[in-house]
Amino acid sequence: MKKSKITFMNLIFLPILALSGCSSKNGALPTATTYPSITTSVDDYQYLIGPGDSVSIFVWRNPDISGSFIVRPDGKVTTSLVEDVQVSGKTPTMLAREIEEKLSKYINNPRVTVSVNNFNGPLSEQVRVIGEATNPQAINYVEKMTLLDLMIAVGGLTEFAAGNGAKLVRTVNGVQKTFTVKIDDLISEGDIGQNIDILPGDILIIPEAWF
Repeated sequence: MKKSKITFMNLIFLPILALSGCSSKNGALPTATTYPSITTSVDDYQYLIGPGDSVSIFVWRNPDISGSFIVRPDGKVTTSLVEDVQVSGKTPTMLAREIEEKLSKYINNPRVTVSVNNFNGPLSEQVRVIGEATNPQAINYVEKMTLLDLMIAVGGLTEFAAGNGAKLVRTVNGVQKTFTVKIDDLISEGDIGQNIDILPGDILIIPEAWF
């Protein structure tokens, strides 16, 4: 009786184990999609609209179709005449020209102005700090931001941080590249030569020190 019970249990669990093995071997998830920023230089920063932003769309001589809109999580807004306009990832000027093109089907020679409030921007444009920062977080990029500015925003390093072993991940020509940054030398030694420019989409990883 005991033998038949073991055999029956094996019949149940062996297929499950086999599927589990296949899943761990062949079911690896793809890496996160890379979204390169249109800003590749601190001297040419352009703000991109993102989910959660408040967008004011003004159509000259057409107040009835002008208004303020909150960008949905899917990056779109719906206006009086145009439904589901994709706005996330575009500059206000780019969006204004696109809306003019769409409105030209209904209005003769439309003139559109777009302004933004409650700045969030796309997640891919934010600067992320993880690891041994006092307050690791995602931060909205500000024009001409430097590593020193970024460290002030996250409250500096924890006592366990290996600041000189920190890595900066940046997308260059569509490819993510990793660079070493020496935060300890910058903060503790006052070596301002270690201060670098930060760009939208940068990821700063601060490891824990080995004692």
